[in-house]
Amino acid sequence: MDSIRTQSIAAILAALDQRETFLVTSHARPDGDAIGSSLALMHLLDSMGKTVYACFSDPIPHAYERVPGVKRIQRELPSEPVDCAILLECDAVPRTGYKALPARFVINVDHHLSGRAFADLNWIDPEAPAVGAMVYEIAVASGKPITAAMATCLYTAVLTDTGGFLYSSTTASTFALAEHLLLAGADAHGVTQSIYFSTPQSKMRLLGKVLERMKIQNTVAWSWVTQQDMNDAGASLEDCEGIVNYLIGMADVCAAVFLREQPEGGDFRLSLRSKSNVDVAEVASRFSGGGHRNASGGTVAGPPGSGRQPRGRSLGAGLRCDGWLTRSASTFP
Repeated sequence: MDSIRTQSIAAILAALDQRETFLVTSHARPDGDAIGSSLALMHLLDSMGKTVYACFSDPIPHAYERVPGVKRIQRELPSEPVDCAILLECDAVPRTGYKALPARFVINVDHHLSGRAFADLNWIDPEAPAVGAMVYEIAVASGKPITAAMATCLYTAVLTDTGGFLYSSTTASTFALAEHLLLAGADAHGVTQSIYFSTPQSKMRLLGKVLERMKIQNTVAWSWVTQQDMNDAGASLEDCEGIVNYLIGMADVCAAVFLREQPEGGDFRLSLRSKSNVDVAEVASRFSGGGHRNASGGTVAGPPGSGRQPRGRSLGAGLRCDGWLTRSASTFP
């Protein structure tokens, strides 16, 4: 364990020890890492005898409804200020979906390349495969036992943020961590069934529209859905999660983009994926977004054909594939 990591964990544990009431939260539109790591930290704080609130501004996707402790998640923030708010996988307070947090002290734990030191105490490790892996290290250093519930939460976080242990962030240490969690009682089978084998029909109908509309130019693939497409499919926002992976999963495609019209209409939400050394985090940063080198997100102005798309800063202009600069996606959708 390097010195920065050791010092960061020690500082976080000291901050936890000195305070009694906590708010744990993460980014809006929570994914598996946001939910799993937050609930694992909630269980750890419980074991320390602390009072803890787990809050998310958006609903929890159906696939994560069986994660231990999920029923304690609430949309409303505590009415009274807490001693400390802990933000996981989140580069700023507005990214939580809340305007402000009722907390006297803020801790930030993140593993995104775009992570920023905005809090009173920050631990940012872009090498970590998931924030869940960082919470695991905090839990181990605390000396508290890793319970089966906590292990299942952390396994959910690591499994989903490594794309099922497929992304380049997956190392031997990631598999060692997974082994430790399974030995601690993580329900790997239940997690896998809920996340990968419970796809609603509405998502499959939406996927059909995405594949029908798909465009491929050189090594870039992209597609999009409008709010009308979602209405026709009977789909919800969570049905859009992971659809971009079908595009990046094709042979000879090194970067993929999935665009979803925002519910209020007009702008589109971008989901970007890439392979090998293609840095979509750099691309996402041009569209008010961020994330990882191979998985990022942002927002682009719409609607299609309105001319509001930032052509001079086009997505295609930022996608580098093996040294080749493609401009193929400069006018999407």
